[in-house]
Amino acid sequence: MATSFGALCSDFSISHKLSLKMDLPPDRETILHLMDRVRKSVPSMSKFHPYENELVLESSRRDMEYRAVSLSRRAIRSTFFNPPTLHKAYTFHKLILELAPYHLTISPLDVDCLDLTLEFDLECKANHDEIVYEALYGESHLAGLLRLDGARVLDVQPYFNIALDEKGSLQAFFEVKTRNRSRRGGSSRFKHEPISIFLTVRRFGPIDKVEDLQDILKTLGQSAELLAAERLVPHLLMPISRQITSSSA
Repeated sequence: MATSFGALCSDFSISHKLSLKMDLPPDRETILHLMDRVRKSVPSMSKFHPYENELVLESSRRDMEYRAVSLSRRAIRSTFFNPPTLHKAYTFHKLILELAPYHLTISPLDVDCLDLTLEFDLECKANHDEIVYEALYGESHLAGLLRLDGARVLDVQPYFNIALDEKGSLQAFFEVKTRNRSRRGGSSRFKHEPISIFLTVRRFGPIDKVEDLQDILKTLGQSAELLAAERLVPHLLMPISRQITSSSA
């Protein structure tokens, strides 16, 4: 994994999601033509199957550089897991945004929003929620709300949404996802799962023409990289990472 972001975590991925206002065409031929075109451009993506409410074309999940594209009723998503460079990830996402409107007859009016998401996974064998709580709130005024005799923290998954422009058409979302809770706070089910930190930058539609999607993706990437470097890494990722290290010392 050659990206500088990837060096800060156990796994790193970058994904895009194009959300639409109308249902995608349901016919087999249209979908198969699109997926076959993607496969020809990326031969390693040869596994095609339904998954929950989506149709997924993906490479082998055993590969370090795992790629996938999925279609749901009103969305198209692509993911590049552990990309060697950010440029290679963006090139893959741009390919999907180039092919999908042509094969699926997507109109500029149909575009609801375009998301770009950076995901940072941190390996953690300790209680995820206690780690996040101590890392982000342990010395704050908010910590006093939960410091009760005999009590323990069961759910700490902060989520923040900010507008990046005056109209609110460009927004960013910061989220921390923990995975070690049962109804009573047990952690055995997810003891091998990571703590995940997400940064999503979203641009709302409509757009002037579908060709603009690739330029919008580039802008989202620039915003996401800046926010990740200046905000997410120092104020979310590093405190949680240090707390994980401290808990295992």
